[in-house]
Amino acid sequence: MVQQPEKPRQLPLDFGHAPGYSRDELVVSPANEEAVALIDRWPDWPAPVMVLSGPTGAGKTHLAAIWRAQADAVALRPANISSSLETLETRPVLLDDVDRGPIDETGLFHLINHIRANDSHLLITARRFPAAWGVTLADLVSRLKAAPVVEIREPDDLLLAGVITKLFADRQIEVDLPVVQYLVRRIERSLATAIRVVERLDRMALEEHSRITRALAAEAVNAMDEGQAEFDL
Repeated sequence: MVQQPEKPRQLPLDFGHAPGYSRDELVVSPANEEAVALIDRWPDWPAPVMVLSGPTGAGKTHLAAIWRAQADAVALRPANISSSLETLETRPVLLDDVDRGPIDETGLFHLINHIRANDSHLLITARRFPAAWGVTLADLVSRLKAAPVVEIREPDDLLLAGVITKLFADRQIEVDLPVVQYLVRRIERSLATAIRVVERLDRMALEEHSRITRALAAEAVNAMDEGQAEFDL
């Protein structure tokens, strides 16, 4: 019997997928409702400096984008704060993902003083609480201890399902509800894992010229369970 040649796989091209950051696209559940309430109640905040903490993929950047538009805030790079201080005037300031790289500690210390002196607001987002940022400047440590922290917890079923649906929508992919429900039941309860499995399924569907079905989702999840899911992207 002549073996048929294996059908060549399509090489998927990464065109980029711009996430939607509107208020209407925000998924709200008990896991993030305190953080959402903080953004919605601005400028009635309990302190001039607030820290929003949560795991990768928890929606911190989404919430920060909503607040930035609402407050007309200036977004600064955590590693280069000092050079922008003179131009801020009284505008609110956003520092997103402050613990992903080096922090301009002197700049952040003076920024906090500037925010307080001008009756303005500073929103800082990070994966960890301030005590874990590795800050060494004593005066800055003191300032950060005074900043209230609002935490986004690991996702419940509602948030995880909403995030998975939104991740597919950001890629302009429609999936049936049973597929989403299957993924919620089967993947690790982590937003980072949700991001990875959606990326994997998008590529698998492109390679196989198929829709994302429950069977395809099972194939992706089984590969993850077998330790093959450090995806060959």
